[in-house]
Amino acid sequence: MLGFEEIEHTADRAFRVTGRDMASLLENAVRAMHSLNAPRPSDGPLAERQIEVEGGDRESLLVNWLNEILYVEQSQRLICEQVHIDELENHHLRARVKLREYDRDYTHIKAVTFHNLEIRETDKGLEAELVLDV
Repeated sequence: MLGFEEIEHTADRAFRVTGRDMASLLENAVRAMHSLNAPRPSDGPLAERQIEVEGGDRESLLVNWLNEILYVEQSQRLICEQVHIDELENHHLRARVKLREYDRDYTHIKAVTFHNLEIRETDKGLEAELVLDV
């Protein structure tokens, strides 16, 4: 399994994401969001950015993380291709992301929402369902 799958939602886009731990859940959530968004990177050079986010709990950290990725991508017309989590503790995340310009239009995601969001423990790790406002 890829760590995520699109799920049915009446008005917006949604996906279920899994990870063996919180770090892999965060990384897989970025990949899932991009699979629904469908931007195609150009052949240009990679740029590296450091991103830091906080949340009051795991759910808000996940939403803040994805919304920060969206902000960086949309404000700078870049797409995140690689994620390296440097620090993850006490609902604080510091990561390096590698981004590249993209060369076609894509589905515009307005925001990641808290709609019915809950990170659940499973026998394989963690699982969450996220709804994207498009």
